[in-house]
Amino acid sequence: MNQKTNQKQLKELNEIIENGETEEVEFKKSTAQLEKGMRALCAFLNHKGGAVYFGIDNKTLVGQQVSDPTLRSISQKVRQKIKPEITPEITVHGDGREKVIKVTVKEGLNKLYYLDGVAYKRVGTENPVIPPEEIERIIMEKRNKYWDSEICEGACMKDIDEEKVKWFLDERFSARKIPHPSQMNVSDFLRNICCAKIVNKEVVITNSGILFFGKNPQIFMPFRILCARFRGDELSRTTIDSIDCSGTLWEMLKQAEGFVKKNVRLFGFRTGLSFRRIDKLEYPAEAVREVILNALIHREYTIPSDIRIFIFDSRIEIISPGRFPEGVTPQKPLHMPRNPILCQLMREIGYIEKYGTGIYFVRDLCNEWGIPEPEFETGGLETRVIFRSSGEGILIPEMKKRGIELNDRQVACLHYFTENPYITNKKYQELNNVGKKAAYIDIHDLLDKGLITQEGKGRSVRYIKKF
Repeated sequence: MNQKTNQKQLKELNEIIENGETEEVEFKKSTAQLEKGMRALCAFLNHKGGAVYFGIDNKTLVGQQVSDPTLRSISQKVRQKIKPEITPEITVHGDGREKVIKVTVKEGLNKLYYLDGVAYKRVGTENPVIPPEEIERIIMEKRNKYWDSEICEGACMKDIDEEKVKWFLDERFSARKIPHPSQMNVSDFLRNICCAKIVNKEVVITNSGILFFGKNPQIFMPFRILCARFRGDELSRTTIDSIDCSGTLWEMLKQAEGFVKKNVRLFGFRTGLSFRRIDKLEYPAEAVREVILNALIHREYTIPSDIRIFIFDSRIEIISPGRFPEGVTPQKPLHMPRNPILCQLMREIGYIEKYGTGIYFVRDLCNEWGIPEPEFETGGLETRVIFRSSGEGILIPEMKKRGIELNDRQVACLHYFTENPYITNKKYQELNNVGKKAAYIDIHDLLDKGLITQEGKGRSVRYIKKF
């Protein structure tokens, strides 16, 4: 190796050491830790690929003895212990006592990969064991099977509520104009929509059938939506209100939607243009409903956890088991359903208008409502969607919709009221960088429109919001 190449490698190595361990990089002091290093390699194969560096302790270059037998031993042990068999790329960096062995693997094409019969995954800088339910999900997806099409163990036609089937048919006709089937019994209908199967000449119900038409789905699968309203902005044991939503998917959706509407604030205002008070919920109900619906139909049901809805003073959090499918992100919301039968059932009753547009729809609603676009946090085994409140600021776009003309200075004043109880003429001037006369004209226009009221006289005059 020439000196120029060696210097380049050392520079790259120093940069990696400075950045520390990441989702794709792990350090080991020496090949004495090869077993732990292979655990990371197995995790990398089940994730996005990565490299293990032997000869780095935490963020310190300590060096590693290197010989041909050492390199052969690493390659042999990796091929022997990780299955399906792979051949890693092994390179040596540095010279003298500062040599480092880099073992690299790409993302595996034949997942899952096991080290001594145990599958690992990469989460941050950790290599936890993949739990059985996640292994089952990955295997099912690999075989092009879906959880919602699998048979619900122990369920039969006696567990189906025929009134719920009738409700579905009525809703489907109303939403899609699909006529009721003529001369078809319930079991035949369920088989036609992939909610039942014939096994050994017996009608058995699938997971989607129980979740959509079951008398009591929670007997077979303990999935609920847990809702809680907290005081303030932190999780605590004390709640203002709470509910455990149960039943079918659409029943849980209705219960959760009602809870949210009950526990968020209602803002309103009157103007001189109308005697009628104009009210507006703190969050767009349709947007929140869409996210709850997505949580129900796109969650990973192989993870035995509930959907949670937490309402705080300044935000709503909706937490769903499972992450976005591989290749799908909030910025690139492709239609890759984890539970295609549940998606289709919801679409047929009009709860989904068009596949792949839900996130765009939610963002548009939030922008129109006057609140920030939702935040998406994905990691580990769950997805968190956060709606943040704009408080009474949501009334300002509503005022404009109602024909109330406001200039930019007046809008700034109304936003000022969302965090302050009153404003003075002097403060209005400072806020908008205008003179006393312009401030006087703007303020009296707001008084005429009934948006603010005046208190005090002379130098003590101040203006209070009326919304």
